Amino acid sequence: MDAVYALLQETSVRDLTMEAVAKRAGVGKPTLYKWWPTKAALVFAMFHERLAGEGKALQAETAEATIRVKIRRLVAEFRGLFGKVMAELIAEGQSDPAILRELYERHIQGRRSATIADIERGKASGEFKADVDAEVLVDEIIGPIYYRQLLRFAPLSEEYGDKLVDQVLRGLRSEMSDR
Repeated sequence: MDAVYALLQETSVRDLTMEAVAKRAGVGKPTLYKWWPTKAALVFAMFHERLAGEGKALQAETAEATIRVKIRRLVAEFRGLFGKVMAELIAEGQSDPAILRELYERHIQGRRSATIADIERGKASGEFKADVDAEVLVDEIIGPIYYRQLLRFAPLSEEYGDKLVDQVLRGLRSEMSDR
């Protein structure tokens, strides 16, 4: 894992080779293949061990506050090695759907479900309008962050994340929460 972590700071997922990992780790390629049948499996093992964390449960006082903290955390993660590797895994997944499936199932799905639950909590408490589609709202907030990360046409900053949440939630707050 140390070798993969170090090499991905120097090269892309696409250019990473099992040979380079074996050399950096001081082991033979057969040893790598014994544990990880593909380069993607090896990269995912490191990604989930070192970069993706555990998706620590978070619940602030309000659903909106929880979403804001999650967005700030995601933006901060995307500005480091996590963001680089995430973008490269998405790129690799364009020609290998199994990569996208694993990325979604092992990393994104749980976090997405938790954020949907936060929105549903906000709807139940009267913070958001009752007719808000929680799944679409997650896409509206998270999608632009991935868009900026992948296309890199503008900086991805905490300020941008805050403005994004402000803009998206502006018309979704219930009259009760607009006090």
